[in-house]
Amino acid sequence: MANVKTAISLEKQLFEKVNVMAKNLNISRSRLFSIAVQEYLKRCQNIELLDKINDAYDDIDGINSDIVTKMRPNHYKMVKDQW
Repeated sequence: MANVKTAISLEKQLFEKVNVMAKNLNISRSRLFSIAVQEYLKRCQNIELLDKINDAYDDIDGINSDIVTKMRPNHYKMVKDQW
């Protein structure tokens, strides 16, 4: 896969933390940013999927809708603080 170079601006304190983490993991800053962006995108996709599942559950009537209503906040808690 081809790589594309880009430049970003960071607060100095964040930049220093990135340097320390990259050094501790024995990877380049570029690799650390790549891993972080991949993880962030995956988590965003998971939240989108959860929203679609919740939309599908909205169509449920009857007894199961009470269960879904109780489960929905727990599902959101599982993904909201992942990033």
